[in-house]
Amino acid sequence: MMGCQAVPAQLFYDFCLDDHVPADHLLRGIDRHLDLDSVRAQLKPFYSNTGRPSVDPELMMRMLIIGYSMGIRSERRLCEEVHLNLAYRWFCRLGLDGKVPDHSSFSKNRHGRFRQSDILRHMFETVVE
Repeated sequence: MMGCQAVPAQLFYDFCLDDHVPADHLLRGIDRHLDLDSVRAQLKPFYSNTGRPSVDPELMMRMLIIGYSMGIRSERRLCEEVHLNLAYRWFCRLGLDGKVPDHSSFSKNRHGRFRQSDILRHMFETVVE
């Protein structure tokens, strides 16, 4: 007789994302040396005090670091990879339920808000050093 896997619907899950990212993963090493405490202060002049909340600038920087480190050049693909990969979600502090920004929001920030400034490049180079 052919077996059939039954997936019971669970109300609660006991899942620790940290347990599923290997200790020797590249992003763990980067995270140990990463200091993004000054990101908000440096980017504050580029944001309005009114309107809808934007994509978290720290999340955007973390995603850029993933893209650079893992060779992901497409913003659309980067957002898809962060959505699917547990290590990327861990690095971005998203947990399992965190919302990954839409690629268009990500692009608008990079090519709109910061287009006239090299602040993102400067901050990124500082973080990567």
